[in-house]
Amino acid sequence: MRRYLVLAAAVALVAVAAFVLFRPKAPAPTAWQGYAEADFVKIGPTQPGLITAMRVARGDRVVKGQPLFAQDDADDRAAVDHARRLLEQARGQLANLVAPARPSEIDQAEANLSDAEAARDRAQEDLRRSALLLKTGAATQAVVDQQAATLRSAEAKVAAATAALATARAPIGRPSEIEAQTSMVNALEAALKQAEWRLDQRTVSAPEAGLVADVIAFPGETLSAGAPAVSLLPPGNIFVRFFIPEPELAKVHVGDRVAFSCDNCPPDLTGAVSFIAPRAEYTPPFIYSESTRGKFVFLAEARPAPDQAKRLNPGQPVTVAPAGAAAP
Repeated sequence: MRRYLVLAAAVALVAVAAFVLFRPKAPAPTAWQGYAEADFVKIGPTQPGLITAMRVARGDRVVKGQPLFAQDDADDRAAVDHARRLLEQARGQLANLVAPARPSEIDQAEANLSDAEAARDRAQEDLRRSALLLKTGAATQAVVDQQAATLRSAEAKVAAATAALATARAPIGRPSEIEAQTSMVNALEAALKQAEWRLDQRTVSAPEAGLVADVIAFPGETLSAGAPAVSLLPPGNIFVRFFIPEPELAKVHVGDRVAFSCDNCPPDLTGAVSFIAPRAEYTPPFIYSESTRGKFVFLAEARPAPDQAKRLNPGQPVTVAPAGAAAP
C-alpha cells in the first residue's frame, strides 16, 4: 500500500512539473533594441580667414544667434569704408546733376523776365494810343508800324526770358547724364551692401539653440570657407535608431508612436517613427527559408520631441516599444 502511495505522489509531481514546464506562456512584450543617434551641425565660416576669437567651449549650451567665433575683419572694414565713401561721392554728383542753378542766377533770370514783361506792356500801351491817334490824324502810319515792331520785339524778349528762367530752374544735368549717374549710385549701394554682408560674416553665430558638442578650430588657425570650426547639436537633431525583426515589420509604420526606455531615464520618453529602411539591415549567410527569415532586421528611426530628446545622449543604448506597451 505504501508503495502505491509513493508511486502516486511521484506521478503527481511529474504531472505538476510537466504543467509548469509546458503550460502556455504569455507572449513577451514587444521591444526592439536600439541606440540614440544625432545629426551634428558642423558650423564654419563662409569666407576664408584667420580665427581671432573662439567664444564658446565644448559642453556650452547656446541660444540662437549667440556668437560662436570671430575672424580677422580688418580688410572687410576697409572695404566697407571704401564702398561707403564712393557711394557718398556718387550721391553728391547725382544731387548736383538734378539740382537747379544757383539761387542768385535764378533771381537774375526772374528779374530779366520781369523787365521784359514791363517793356512788353509799355509797347502794347504805346501801340494802342498810336492806333487811336492814327484815326484822328494826330499820328502817322509809320509811327504805328514802328511801335508794332517794338511790341513784337518785346514779346520775343519775354519769351526768351521765360525760357532762361525755366532753364535756371531745371536740373543742370541732361536726362541721359542723370540716368547714368542714378545707375552708378544703385550699383555702389549694392556694392556697399555686399561689403557689409562680408563684414557681418566675420562673426559666426549659432543658427539655432543647442549644445556645443565639439570645438574643432582655435584662435590663430586659418580656415577655408566652409571648414568646420564648431560642432553643434540641436535637441531636434537627436533621434533613436532601432532594429525591427522581419516578422514584426508589418506592424510598424511611419508616424506610429513608440516609447523609449534606457538606464535611469524618465519613464515618459516617447517619439514617432520617422523612417523605416526599405532593405534588410542584416542578411545571414545562408539560403533564405521560412525558418530563417526571422533573423532579418530592418533599420528604423524614431524622433522624440526636442524637450525630451535632450535627455538622450548619442550612442546611449535605448529600448523601443510600441506606445502603450511596457518596454523591458
